[in-house]
Amino acid sequence: MSLTLVTGGAGFVGKKLVSTLRARGEAVRVLDLAPPQSEGDVQGSVADPQAAKAALDGVETVFHLAGNAQLWAPDARVFDEANHQGTRVMLQAARQAGVRRFIHCSSLTTLVGARTPIGRSGADETILLDPDEMLGPYPKSKRFAELAVMEAVKEGLDAVIAIPTEPLGAGDESLTPPTRMIMDFVNGKTPAYIDCILNFVPVQSLAEGLIAARERGRRGERYLLGGENTGMADLLAAIEKISSRTMPKTKLPYAVAQLAGVIDTHLVAWLTGQAPKAPLTGVRLAGRRVSFSSEKAVRELGWRASPFEPALTETLQWMKAAGLID
Repeated sequence: MSLTLVTGGAGFVGKKLVSTLRARGEAVRVLDLAPPQSEGDVQGSVADPQAAKAALDGVETVFHLAGNAQLWAPDARVFDEANHQGTRVMLQAARQAGVRRFIHCSSLTTLVGARTPIGRSGADETILLDPDEMLGPYPKSKRFAELAVMEAVKEGLDAVIAIPTEPLGAGDESLTPPTRMIMDFVNGKTPAYIDCILNFVPVQSLAEGLIAARERGRRGERYLLGGENTGMADLLAAIEKISSRTMPKTKLPYAVAQLAGVIDTHLVAWLTGQAPKAPLTGVRLAGRRVSFSSEKAVRELGWRASPFEPALTETLQWMKAAGLID
């Protein structure tokens, strides 16, 4: 039986992908910083060549999901180490191990840059931006990682890039930005909002999309794996309906939100050492009201995301069970 490696397999999306693959009868190994949960899993960093080599022994396919998915860190260099350099280590080790197919998980933030207009616009995987155009250290590191994958393709590796939008569902224990945003709204910690466009992909749909990219994706291609484009006001209405909590009605102008992001990120977070409630990278992304299209994935992969409201309900139920919402 062929063996598949999932880096970051103990994370939110990784756990769902691993369980989906195993439900199909596939043999799966996990490489993650977290302690191994199954026999054969490897504990270690993707930035460690020895851990990468050990994890890739006998592997035919790699799903590379590991990385730092937050929008802020006390030391921004961690994004480059985990997301960019870690990808380079995995790519080199994969080529040396004779891996047959490499699926790289990127981010929608690589499709939005400084030149993206404030206000409404559209984007898909044809958007190719320079890393210096990225709106923060996290998206910059993910764009550098994409370019590293394309270099490896030119050198002979069979690789595909999957670009998820915002994963949504139960079990996001690391509280990635979309989950934390919803949690803070329900707990009344966010009194106002930016009139942005969000795109959620249910985590089960995303797992299936990653598998579709492995099976039908063309070498060297990028595939945007997204769901419905949803205005923030519509999201808040859905949260209010499901949770019976009153959501904020005050809409912040982008200029005010950006100023708050600057103060929160560069002053408050620096003084307190605590993560900002409004990371500047997130504010900059939100100000560009981008709608995302996954038509290429529909056309070439035969994949389409399920509706986001059932996933939102699952998310809120999980938060309540986990004691994350009051």
